[in-house]
Amino acid sequence: MSNNSESTTASMANRSAKTRQLLGMKGAAPGETSIWKIRLQLMKPITWIPLIWGVVCGAASSGNYTWTLEDILKAATCMLLSGPLLAGYTQTLNDFYDREIDAINEPYRPIPSGAISVPQVITQIFLLLFAGLGIAYLLDLWAGHQFPNVTAIALLGSFLAYIYSAPPLKLKKNGWLGNYALGASYIALPWWAGHALFGELNSTIIILTLIYSLAGLGIAVVNDFKSVEGDRQLGLQSLPVMFGVTTAAWICVIMIDVFQAGIAGYLISIHENLYATILLLLVIPQITFQDMYFLRAPLENDVKYQASAQPFLVLGMLVTGLALGHAGI
Repeated sequence: MSNNSESTTASMANRSAKTRQLLGMKGAAPGETSIWKIRLQLMKPITWIPLIWGVVCGAASSGNYTWTLEDILKAATCMLLSGPLLAGYTQTLNDFYDREIDAINEPYRPIPSGAISVPQVITQIFLLLFAGLGIAYLLDLWAGHQFPNVTAIALLGSFLAYIYSAPPLKLKKNGWLGNYALGASYIALPWWAGHALFGELNSTIIILTLIYSLAGLGIAVVNDFKSVEGDRQLGLQSLPVMFGVTTAAWICVIMIDVFQAGIAGYLISIHENLYATILLLLVIPQITFQDMYFLRAPLENDVKYQASAQPFLVLGMLVTGLALGHAGI
């Protein structure tokens, strides 16, 4: 009976590790042989979710989205652009330039484990990039834009992804610049794309989402805790390396909470009091999980914290988008 139980537990753990590997999460298992699954691992599907959600928030903030078949198809195509294609491009590019760090921190990743060759990775990077830019241009044609707004946003995001990962700039070497670039890529850029697709992108939306991206900076810092040792060895100045684990954890949670509260304050200033109240209420469980998990043991609980707290952050983004759409900003 005991042997059966141990076998079942081991089987479940193995399946969990393989799933984590496929999604691009920490604690994954090596040994995948399917080239298509390996390519998917490089694209880290778990990272697509906030970008897809950002498109939803942008569509909401435009105030012009309707539940017609055409608008649903437009939104779905923009989600394909922001998530699988350009986020996939970004993650594959990052894995390519991080292969030395991953050999220390995550040796089971496809490139350091030898599961895929460097030429195959480079081919994947260019295919995803050009497919994304092509889809962006088609969306501009579909929306009847005189200026190709979505294509411009896609080009900006692609360039930002490159300078984030690649030398000589390699923004991720600096914990502040790199994490803000990441935060803006996950919040502001897909938001702009969704808003531009259904409405007129304006300076107010751009500024507000860039401010909101400072909360995204805090979320991006959470990802640095899994690679402290490799970053330290290779001279990358992530916040946990610069300030130590405990201080970096506090910086992380303060950024997340303060800037969400700041956005709530703005909503109050434009008389969207109900939405502001909901946003503030959504910050409370985030603070609770920060205290329960992240601040007590950031290295051990980073994934658990993200899984428990991030749903409230992304719901807050949608609440903000709906408020802006309702206010006609």
